[in-house]
Amino acid sequence: MKDKRPVLSKKLDNFFRGLADAFAFVKRFFQEVWFPPYEFKEILRQCYEIGYRSLPLISLTGFIIGIVFTNQSRPSLAEFGATSWLPALISIAVVRALGPLVTALIAAGKVGSSIGAELGSMKVTEQIDAMEVSAINPFKYLVITRTLATTFMIPVLVMYTDFVALMGSFINVNQNELVSLSTFFVQVFESISFLDIFSSVIKSLVFGFTIGIVGCYKGYNSTKGTEGVGQAANSSVVMSMFLIFIEELLALQIVNAIRYA
Repeated sequence: MKDKRPVLSKKLDNFFRGLADAFAFVKRFFQEVWFPPYEFKEILRQCYEIGYRSLPLISLTGFIIGIVFTNQSRPSLAEFGATSWLPALISIAVVRALGPLVTALIAAGKVGSSIGAELGSMKVTEQIDAMEVSAINPFKYLVITRTLATTFMIPVLVMYTDFVALMGSFINVNQNELVSLSTFFVQVFESISFLDIFSSVIKSLVFGFTIGIVGCYKGYNSTKGTEGVGQAANSSVVMSMFLIFIEELLALQIVNAIRYA
């Protein structure tokens, strides 16, 4: 017992020290984001890298989600003779949960790891220190631009994923139930409310901010040379996904409280 206590104490100290550093990092972001210089060109470049270059993967994933979820839902509804409810069921599932969550998880794997590895390599090769010597604020140029880009682009990608998933679902429903495009989308929009769309956008903004800030924090504070670059990329993905699930759970409770109030 005497040998374990110092180890446990050291782990707790490291945990709370890391937590304090993370809060200080987020606090610094909100302190500096409002003041010039504003790196608009870098923000636009990051939006292109994060948004446009993610479209092929997002498109394929969203299309598969629509088809698979429709196929999985059909037998359950067919038992009650309610296959006509498929468009409504798919729209509710995609807009409320699947679209934002799946898009955020894909972005955490693709974008979060990329940001963590990029900033990590810049940290271990002392490029960030060189920027400070050159009178450039590396935090504003590297962290704020990437975090803003993920915050802005994830909601756009979520709306695109929703559309692609619904189109995949329509193709499946059209082949099996012979439902027209206009009838399908009439049922889709009748089943979702403004609260569903609004909550989806807000969740997407939070997910995007989480992916950006976690990736930047892990990369910006990486150590141990090239080994630390891999650790920064890996921990960016793991931590982002963990926080996204926690945020999804909290958002669900808040939205349901508003919906049934």
